[in-house]
Amino acid sequence: MMKVFLTALLAAPATALAVSGPAIAAESASDPVVSFDQAPVQLAQITSVSELTDVLPSDWAFQALQSLVENYGCIQGYPDRTFRGQRSMTRFEFAAGLNACLDVMAVLISQAGLDPEDLATIRRLQEEFQAELATLRGRVDALEAETATLRAQQFSTTTKLRGQADFHIGAPFDTLDAGGIVEDSVSVASRARLNFDSSFTGRDRLRIRLQGRSGDFLAPFGGLANGGDGNFNVAIDDFYYSFPLGNRITTTIAARGLSNDDWVTSTIVPFDGPGVADPSTPAFYGAGGSTSNGAGIGINFALTDSIILDLGYTSANSGATDPARGITAAQGQSYIAQLNFLPEGFLNAAVTYIGSDNSAPTWGGAPGRTDTFAGLLNLDFGRFFIAGHAAWTDFDGGDDFSWTAGIGFNDFLMEGSQFGVYGGQLPQTDGFLDNPWIVEGYYDIPVSQFLTLTPALIYGDANLGGPDDTTFYGVLRATFRF
Repeated sequence: MMKVFLTALLAAPATALAVSGPAIAAESASDPVVSFDQAPVQLAQITSVSELTDVLPSDWAFQALQSLVENYGCIQGYPDRTFRGQRSMTRFEFAAGLNACLDVMAVLISQAGLDPEDLATIRRLQEEFQAELATLRGRVDALEAETATLRAQQFSTTTKLRGQADFHIGAPFDTLDAGGIVEDSVSVASRARLNFDSSFTGRDRLRIRLQGRSGDFLAPFGGLANGGDGNFNVAIDDFYYSFPLGNRITTTIAARGLSNDDWVTSTIVPFDGPGVADPSTPAFYGAGGSTSNGAGIGINFALTDSIILDLGYTSANSGATDPARGITAAQGQSYIAQLNFLPEGFLNAAVTYIGSDNSAPTWGGAPGRTDTFAGLLNLDFGRFFIAGHAAWTDFDGGDDFSWTAGIGFNDFLMEGSQFGVYGGQLPQTDGFLDNPWIVEGYYDIPVSQFLTLTPALIYGDANLGGPDDTTFYGVLRATFRF
């Protein structure tokens, strides 16, 4: 019995240090503010391991605890009768536990004397664990020094910095000459953005995005998904705060950057993101024009775990011309309602309504009001999917029908990749020109966790009445995330 006690007693410090070292480092990463002015905790003496509510017979250390409690009575619990064996201990807690065990040892020695064999066991164990204890002390010291350095040099306790850079090179195989737009040479387009994402409760997010970009092509077809001209002038592209109201409602208040599809939980079609051309995001979302430079508010309401209602409103920034108009009387406004069906099975779907009062519709239409009704569908069979949408838009002077359909293969030739082809008829809302057409085939290749390459072939027919409305592009996009 004495040997068992001495072995557990001398091994306990090594075990405690081995567990507490990594735990201290992990806690420091998530909780950068640590207070050492802790209130004293009155530990409670226990007489049976069953009194500890969080210790089970299946725990790997159950027998050791049972022996120390029932044979030696030198284990103490917290006042709520818990042992908290999965957390690191403080030096004070270790000292209290060690003192209790030393008191028991002193009584045993005084009652029975110290057997020479037991004394030899103590000395042998001290020598055996001496190197390990010295190593552990060094590791703890190094962790404490590293933690102190991280605290002193951390960027922020609430904010994470995320970046993305997109580079495009595109080569037309023939000349596009449509409606005064001429594209006949190799073009380069790029975009860089930095997201500052802050959270104050763990469930909210304040995002401020800085973005600069330059260069674009495929102009009659909406351009590039990750492109856009801007001469690399850095501006605040997104500025919003999102927070939960209860367990089923998320509210987003935007000062800039959000409109139409930015308010929705999902755009349903899987080629939104991997696709290179902008119509890979269903183009009807922007058919009434963009008001993303203004303020807005959005609500995402989870009616059930799989049925979500999205509502969003964006006002164009008209303060420079008439500050008295305010948000609700702005010259350009857009609002969206989308009902999503997103179960865990193979079927995802949504129905959408978008209303817009805008002086400059995205697709070159006449100024005025538009009302768009759309349906989106994705059949995801795991390794491949079939997806698309259909939209009908009513505008001043007529109406318009647009659609896309596509098929894709996930993990095509390599894990994490996606090969897809989609195409369709794009919106046209000025009443007298035919709809543009586009077909894109892309292959999204994750080279590493930081780099994705996406080669694509894109065919388009602008239908703008020019001498050569059709074009065929080869494009390579490189995306860096850091």
